[in-house]
Amino acid sequence: MTQVGAHNRYLDAALEEVVGARPVPARAAALIQELSYGVLRWYHQLAAVARLLLEKPLGPKDRDVEALLLVGLYQLRHMRVARHAAVSETVAAAARLRKPWGKNLINACLREYLRHPERAQREIENNPAAALSHPAWLLEELRRSWPREWEAVARANNERPPLVLRVNLRKNSRAEYLARLAAAGLDAAPTTLSDAGVILPQPAPVGRLPGFADGCVSVQDEAAQLAAILLDARPGERVLDACAAPGGKAAHILERAPGPAELMALEADPARAGLIGQNLARLGLKALVVVGDAGAAQSWWDGRPFDRILLDAPCSATGVIRRHPDIKLRRQPADIPRLIQAQARLLDGLWPLLRRGGKLLYVTCSILPGENEDQLRAFRDRRPDAAESALTGGWGRARALGRQTLPGERGMDGFYYGCLKKS
Repeated sequence: MTQVGAHNRYLDAALEEVVGARPVPARAAALIQELSYGVLRWYHQLAAVARLLLEKPLGPKDRDVEALLLVGLYQLRHMRVARHAAVSETVAAAARLRKPWGKNLINACLREYLRHPERAQREIENNPAAALSHPAWLLEELRRSWPREWEAVARANNERPPLVLRVNLRKNSRAEYLARLAAAGLDAAPTTLSDAGVILPQPAPVGRLPGFADGCVSVQDEAAQLAAILLDARPGERVLDACAAPGGKAAHILERAPGPAELMALEADPARAGLIGQNLARLGLKALVVVGDAGAAQSWWDGRPFDRILLDAPCSATGVIRRHPDIKLRRQPADIPRLIQAQARLLDGLWPLLRRGGKLLYVTCSILPGENEDQLRAFRDRRPDAAESALTGGWGRARALGRQTLPGERGMDGFYYGCLKKS
């Protein structure tokens, strides 16, 4: 938590340093992950309780003490851990910080909470940011964007998401892979919108998934799987997947038979571009992976137009908070206008690369209209050759332009899709 909150690091990367870089027993690794994700998921609630218990706020140098206090509170409020064990283990961990006062402080705060839990509950109920465990500015954004649904969205963000897989149909059918899961003792069911999707109510490590190392399956939410379906690349077409890392959508485009004649996967970050190659190699797929800025085509484009462009634009990621609870701490209000400006730049930079009659599918994992339908509407207004290509189907919610899924609805993450045709 200190790495995420103080240094704005991604939770996955911070955990990898702790769990992935050294030998850690499987049970210990699972507990570390549970505590890390859980504390960040409920951070704003736990922090409100901690403020109530502390006589004065802890300073920046004592974020480690604060983090352990929140870990203790998380165990008491959200885990089936014996109360005495939660207190004693947290206090024992505090002893390793070499701050004797911190050990005593945590012990006192946790025991005070156990003596008067109703006091903490009143504090939570009187504070929407604590009750829904979101920063106040983000709740206001949700309320403004979704006046009727904002509370349901916030509650869905705090739920544990299911594990959703995408079957590589070039290697096995979905029915065949469901049978392999059943043989491995894993409950699963087919998704309803993606013909390659499989949903597991109980998450499992990828090491337990049959054929994962051999490229038979990938992890990808069903809402994200809609990208390749809606792009609908045809044989003989030239396709660009812009902002492609880590390569899941590019792979799905290639897995759908018969597939395009050529696919270019573009990524600005060289390290993340390497992930695309790794994922394609595991799946037995090939594409042209290019390192370049989607908003500055002159540095990488060969002048040949694309028939279809998928722009998976950088966004606030407000639709995938349930999978990445660190977003609640990492994302700040000033990020939204900056991201909107970046998205507009990418749209303007990619549009000249699309042939006449071609289609551009714009995708975000945001649920904020400013990044979604408002963004596309503004682009259409300044480009007379851009017309909406309507997206139909019994999924998501129709918007003024495009369609939106909200977190938790039909088990999916929050994604926006809008399609433009070049007239």
